[in-house]
Amino acid sequence: MMYPYKILFAFLVFCAQIMNANVSVNALFSNHMVVQQKTKIPVWGWADPMEKITVVAGWGQKAEVVTSSDGTWKVEIKTPKAGGPFNISIYGKDTLKISDVLSGEVWLCSGQSNMDFALNKFVNDAREKEYQPLVEFIRNEIATADDSLLRHIEIPQTPSLYNKKHNFKANWGSATPDNTGNITATGYFFAKELRKNLNVPIGIIECSWGGTRIQPWISVDTYMKHETTKAYYEHEMKNAKGKIVEMAQEGYEDTVFQNKYNEWIQSGKTIPRPWPTVHPEKSKQIPATLHNGMISAIKPYAIKGVIWYQGESNSHYMEESYGFYLKELVTSWREEWGQGNFPFYCTQLAAFKVTDERSNVGWAAVSDQIRTVCTTLPKTGMAVLHDIGEAIDVHPHNKKDVGKRLSKWALKKDYNKKVQAVSGPLFKRIKKSNNKIIVKFIHVGSGLMVGHKQLMDDAVPVSESLKWFEVAGQDGVWKTANAQIISKNMVEVSHLDVLKPIKVRYAWSSNPEGANLYNKNGLPAAIFTSDQ
Repeated sequence: MMYPYKILFAFLVFCAQIMNANVSVNALFSNHMVVQQKTKIPVWGWADPMEKITVVAGWGQKAEVVTSSDGTWKVEIKTPKAGGPFNISIYGKDTLKISDVLSGEVWLCSGQSNMDFALNKFVNDAREKEYQPLVEFIRNEIATADDSLLRHIEIPQTPSLYNKKHNFKANWGSATPDNTGNITATGYFFAKELRKNLNVPIGIIECSWGGTRIQPWISVDTYMKHETTKAYYEHEMKNAKGKIVEMAQEGYEDTVFQNKYNEWIQSGKTIPRPWPTVHPEKSKQIPATLHNGMISAIKPYAIKGVIWYQGESNSHYMEESYGFYLKELVTSWREEWGQGNFPFYCTQLAAFKVTDERSNVGWAAVSDQIRTVCTTLPKTGMAVLHDIGEAIDVHPHNKKDVGKRLSKWALKKDYNKKVQAVSGPLFKRIKKSNNKIIVKFIHVGSGLMVGHKQLMDDAVPVSESLKWFEVAGQDGVWKTANAQIISKNMVEVSHLDVLKPIKVRYAWSSNPEGANLYNKNGLPAAIFTSDQ
């Protein structure tokens, strides 16, 4: 029992703590930050309940608010055209000053390891000698980069099973030799292209984690919108809570992992390798946990748009419904940010030789679903990457072309720059003609060509047959097709044993080595199937 005087003492201590609270802000609002130019941005933080907060920006804007009963506050303030540096001062019972603030373009970079991996992850010698020049290129990039107007902040990798996080600890840094190696490689080369073409400050917010599926990046509220996804989320949470109880028991053994590990050994390591069971409160795979722990901590910071590189981990997990979840992610993030349909640019998956047939087919299926979502939703686009993969390294070194291809969409669609082609050929439709199928493409630029790409060089035309086209008839059996370009935007495909072909697909593999349909602007055709 707590005596009255103890209750009074505890109350007075609590009040003293509240009265002495300092005004604070989300970690995104810190020295060297980049704000989205020429818009109205939210600024938010914490202070004492019912405390007057005044935000004064060095470019001549001011906003005031009184904190809520829970101590939270938020204002909106107009930002200037690109420039700086500026200071931002926040006044309450004390003063917080933020220095070296730039106004420019801000992009969120999210996904799994091929977004997560920083430049310094690519400085070790390549597993295949032919890719060693890419290693040397990245080593030199890190050593010589010196751009104080390209800035980066990385959100700590934080799963949260139950609660939404609202802040984090991290700092903004610039692309200088002592820091460039820490920047997401994909995001860096994307931002570098924007810097070159726009000549304004660029800020990239990295919110990614290697090996993650798409499901953890989607909010609980989004799962609750549909009966099927609600049931899925509740089932996964029930399993997680049950596992927490199980793992807390004395003498607990991870028998599920041990059994799967034995199967992996017996298979000759030809199936995906299992890993020990992670405690659910530390898991990065449970639905909504990364949205809770990472996305919730940064929204609604004003951004221009998102680049997304993820899907490898879904090639063998709910791969048939990846497109549904991607569409939900794009739509829900836009709703949560409250900025309307901001640009959202995805990548298909780079080539990689997986060890099992399910992942082989799933790799292609995920890539095709990325195509259908990121070319049909408003203000979306997609970079094709199968020609820059590495068969024995799931993290290919050529992130320069990844960033460059993503930037083409942004430069053309969002910044009105002249770009000859933003994409390689994309499947449009088929026309059946006796024993042949005519495939029509869009985004053909100057026309279709049979091409070959060497490392970071532009693709060049070559005199060889088209590869990796397949056709199937009513029996559903796929046959390697004869294929030829017959016009600026059409390819004719056929097979002698398929008298009435009804569907066609291209590059349908995790490692479609030699896939060689390009447009004359040097961009590869996307993985696709006409079979829906």
